[in-house]
Amino acid sequence: MRHTRLGGIKKTDLMAEIIRRFPQAAKVLISEYGLHCVGCGMAGYETLEAGLTVHGFSKKEMNKIVKKLNQML
Repeated sequence: MRHTRLGGIKKTDLMAEIIRRFPQAAKVLISEYGLHCVGCGMAGYETLEAGLTVHGFSKKEMNKIVKKLNQML
């Protein structure tokens, strides 16, 4: 799998780092989950997990999102 070689996406990664390393992830976060991380001032300080928590996603939903993001890499 390609994401394994690149390190993949983890819940503990900063949003800005995910978007920088994997621009295609931003499209999925916006179109499928309504998360507009690209324009958010917190993206440089907030992890994926923290951002998803603030927006009301459960731990189970977070795990599904992380899995989906890694599958598309």
